[in-house]
Amino acid sequence: MTIEFECDGTQVVVPDQGHTLLEVLRDELGVRSVKDGCSPQGQCGCCTVLVDGQARVACVTPVRRVRGRSVTTLAGLDADERNKWAEAFTACGASQCGFCTPGIIMRFAGLRAKEPDADTERVERALAAHLCRCTGWQTIVEAWDAFGAAPADRDLEAAARRAEIEGGVAQQVGPEATLGEGGFADDGSPLDAKVAVRAGDDWVVGDSLAAAREAAGKVQGRRTTAELNHPIGLPDGDWDLTLQTTWVEPGYLETDASWAAPEQPAASSLGNGGAFGAKLDSPVGEVAVQLATQHAQPVRVLMSREDTVRLGPKRPPVAGGVNADGTGTIRVAATPGVVEAIGSVAPNLTVEEVAIPGPNTSVDIRGAGWVEAAVLLAVARAKAEGSGTISISAPSGGTATAAFDGDSIRVTVDAGDPIDPIILRSYCIGAAHMGYSWVTSEGLVVDDEGHIHDLTVRSFGIVRASDMPPVTVEIAESSEPSVNGSDAVFAAVAAVTWLRADCLPTWPVAQ
Repeated sequence: MTIEFECDGTQVVVPDQGHTLLEVLRDELGVRSVKDGCSPQGQCGCCTVLVDGQARVACVTPVRRVRGRSVTTLAGLDADERNKWAEAFTACGASQCGFCTPGIIMRFAGLRAKEPDADTERVERALAAHLCRCTGWQTIVEAWDAFGAAPADRDLEAAARRAEIEGGVAQQVGPEATLGEGGFADDGSPLDAKVAVRAGDDWVVGDSLAAAREAAGKVQGRRTTAELNHPIGLPDGDWDLTLQTTWVEPGYLETDASWAAPEQPAASSLGNGGAFGAKLDSPVGEVAVQLATQHAQPVRVLMSREDTVRLGPKRPPVAGGVNADGTGTIRVAATPGVVEAIGSVAPNLTVEEVAIPGPNTSVDIRGAGWVEAAVLLAVARAKAEGSGTISISAPSGGTATAAFDGDSIRVTVDAGDPIDPIILRSYCIGAAHMGYSWVTSEGLVVDDEGHIHDLTVRSFGIVRASDMPPVTVEIAESSEPSVNGSDAVFAAVAAVTWLRADCLPTWPVAQ
């Protein structure tokens, strides 16, 4: 049996094999603008398309549901409209890695067709179906308002240099990246490549993603109802301020992916973004080379969302106590390099590594260790001085000051020569979102044996657009060499968010 439907203005016929619309679009029709960030959870919005003009999440839409209907992907959107969205997102810095933006643009296209004058509240409600880890939402909402505006003259190569400084890896900046064409690993794989997915500690290879998943016996992960715990006890002492954190998921959207042909290097799993340090040691490239050699043909290697949660590195939990004079002790999950990271900003703190069961941790995760130490010391000083403003310098050389102005967050950042203020502002707003979200609501449930129970993207606790305070960013003028500024913003906003929450001793404070 077959299924016929219209895809981007062309009638297509595909086998009726029980596949999802996402599987058919990406793996049979080669439509790679539709991204897979959580399949088949239906929770990240990266695979959003229009079905008869209505936004739908393709990964949980059986292709049988679109028989005889019209499906529009980003590739099939009217070219003028697509270009206007791409220019608006680029102008506002509303796209960094570009993995989530194709789905968001399709959501916006469907909304604009019905409600062209939708206000900010309505736009934020529409974004509730999506997850963006990079931008902090605000610039995305600004892009809605910028639709159709004439693009400003801008040096996008300079913008890319600032993006690399902030993101840690080479990145494209421009309309192509906004449209999801930044070079994600799986997007370049051949349609006839075999597909490998994890099954326990091994890899199972199939002729398609659906076949590989079936052979692996993949079972969809769920969100647990268990309570968060804080695995490290506080150090003994009479402290002015204490803090305990839990496991935190980096939450990058493009799950680990690579592919290789025989005798060829593997596609980089970093694509157009660095995953906040979480993919630096990903095994997928090496596995792709091995399997391509073994099978004598191209092989795609794909981690599921559950794989990245179970196997990917996490931010190490800490428990610390400090005094306003800068002395104290931090206990941290044993992680190579974390003692040095903490010592780089807090040389007077005693650091104790603690062996605890749980997922892998890494000092490569954004600010792991040193941010917690810097926050503890900065907030202890602010409390002693009665100040609501926090200033933190990062090991990278950037400095940020943050404070709440009513219900808004006000940030000043000094990152040397800004190079491109739009990109620097975008990364600082994204970092502010990450700091605010981390303190208020993020965490993973890990049981006493070290097994993760939260396996869906919605269980990470990442704050949605409608719940994020507005952020204003002032960029210091400087002719000094350019340095990363968003890491300092991340730390400073985490600190003022905690200060505003009366320094509740465990994070997240809204658990």
